[in-house]
Amino acid sequence: MADDAQRRSGQDGGAQSGQDQERDAVIHAKLKDGTLKIYELEKELMPIDAIRVRRGFIEQETGTKLDNIGIFSIDVERVTKRNCENMIGTVQVPVGVAGPVLVNGGCASGKYWLPLATTEGALVASVNRGCNAITKAGGADVRIIHDGMTRAPVFATESVSHAVQVGDWVKAHHDELKAAAESTTSHGKLTGIVTFVTGTSVYVRMEFDTKDAMGMNMVTIASAKVADMIAQGTGARLIALSGNMCTDKKPATINSIMGRGRSVVAGVALTHEQIKTIFKTDAQSLFEVNYRKNLVGSARAGAMGFNAHAANIVAAMFIACGQDAAHAIDGSTCITTVDQTETGVYVSVTLPSLPVGTVGGGTAVDTQQECLQLLGVAGSGTPPGTNARKLAEIIGAGVLAGELSLLGALAAQHLARAHQQLGRG
Repeated sequence: MADDAQRRSGQDGGAQSGQDQERDAVIHAKLKDGTLKIYELEKELMPIDAIRVRRGFIEQETGTKLDNIGIFSIDVERVTKRNCENMIGTVQVPVGVAGPVLVNGGCASGKYWLPLATTEGALVASVNRGCNAITKAGGADVRIIHDGMTRAPVFATESVSHAVQVGDWVKAHHDELKAAAESTTSHGKLTGIVTFVTGTSVYVRMEFDTKDAMGMNMVTIASAKVADMIAQGTGARLIALSGNMCTDKKPATINSIMGRGRSVVAGVALTHEQIKTIFKTDAQSLFEVNYRKNLVGSARAGAMGFNAHAANIVAAMFIACGQDAAHAIDGSTCITTVDQTETGVYVSVTLPSLPVGTVGGGTAVDTQQECLQLLGVAGSGTPPGTNARKLAEIIGAGVLAGELSLLGALAAQHLARAHQQLGRG
């Protein structure tokens, strides 16, 4: 166990020998004069040593001590090969838990503690209050309404008539393109191809069922095979494997309408008594805050999302659970609605794009893997795809909790007080 801990730690575990210090000095000199590149250290050293030597070189170059960045517990053997180049250590993000929240989903069923990685004071407390409200109300109803990861290469054609011909060719050869795409993966299935013509540019938006993987690598490799076939079959020139109609890591209306990754809806009914006792406000105030802030205010601002802070919860859970943090932007396109009912309100969130997975990417990093295990979604599900859909539903419930709590704080005029107490210690 001690050997394993030392292997996984960024610390040296003791003073270096004179021979090691000499070796490091020689390597630093080579890095300094350019005869050895910083990205080549793993070819010369074990990953743990490469990280230490690289960190020492950066300390020398910048005059900055990086003692805390050099403390970590994750196993770097895999990380340096698949997750991070030129690694010098880690940045630690505090992880809090909110919940438990009761989820009545198509895949997720039961109570869950939500791991939230954040440095924003009051966020975990806010989500925790929303989780409490949802659970007391009997749980959040959550469903996946669409599932598919996309990639959209762009082609150049000779004329608009040629562009239209390319679209027709793609439609006519759908089965051959599907077979080619699926020959590159043992898991992915091509579920749709849509073409878009803009002048002489043709965008081919392909959608895949990626099972429990988020799937960007999978669909990129498969799309490359399809793109080559289209170019050969039509004479169109492939300009870029991604033409931005996918759309990846940018808020986009096409994702809001057609979906990307897992599309999730979550809702809960609250009684007048629950609104009063938990949020210290009333149904009319909740409705009006959502209407004038999330709907009218967002529309007036030209926002692409109509919510209070959905991306806050998405980002915190993405970081904790090993998702691609840049995809947290997709959470900002959430639409939050509040319907008044005879008994109180029905609050719902619609998340059209949640690119999540439970295998691949950062999900295997030790700390993130533990968070996935906490939720019972680590690895591949039975049947395949179940765990990723379950994770998406849990995140949807978390977003609903966050929206409920912030709307309640705004309706009760408690927001500034909460941030004063929790955000400033």
